[in-house]
Amino acid sequence: MPLSEQEQRLLDEMERHLLHNDADVVSAPSGDRTLSYRNLVYGALLLLAGVGGLVVGVILGDIWGIVVGVIGFAAMLGGVMLAVTPVRRTGPAEARTRPVPKRQDSSSFMDRMNDRWDRRQDGH
Repeated sequence: MPLSEQEQRLLDEMERHLLHNDADVVSAPSGDRTLSYRNLVYGALLLLAGVGGLVVGVILGDIWGIVVGVIGFAAMLGGVMLAVTPVRRTGPAEARTRPVPKRQDSSSFMDRMNDRWDRRQDGH
């Protein structure tokens, strides 16, 4: 069953809105933070040490095995957190500051959608 003209316009508007928002997310500046190669290496090493601790904990099997396993899991978690934690960029202050783009307010689109939803619910 084909879409009505109103449904087609609404679908086109929703697609444009979605593409506009996705483009904002993809092109959003990361600010003055970036991933560090050193943190990635240390995080990977800590992750591998945590996996080793977890394996040793399973091999031991008694209460010490549980303790070593929990410490290994914490090391794995810490390694991942260290690897993905961004660090501040170094460089001139004027190069790091960027003007913040003014975003369009999308509340009107959502308000229209909410109004349409309310009208449909009141009609039933």
